[in-house]
Amino acid sequence: MVEPVRAHTRFEKARIIGARALQISMGAPLFVTEDELREKYSSELIQLYGVDDAKEKVVLDPMKIATLEYEQNKIPIDIDPHEE
Repeated sequence: MVEPVRAHTRFEKARIIGARALQISMGAPLFVTEDELREKYSSELIQLYGVDDAKEKVVLDPMKIATLEYEQNKIPIDIDPHEE
């Protein structure tokens, strides 16, 4: 959704992901699908629930969801660079 104006610093990245994770934890709609989350974190789901049950489980960690949204440039938040 939002292509960054420039590459974010690690501090900006942390701030964006943290703010988005807070929104998600408060019930904001997701910008990634459950299937995308399952695909990205399938090994972790299999480790936690086993092969059969992992297909039915979803990722509930807001930080992981926000990180995936950040990696796919789907977070509608950007940093306003102050030009000097």
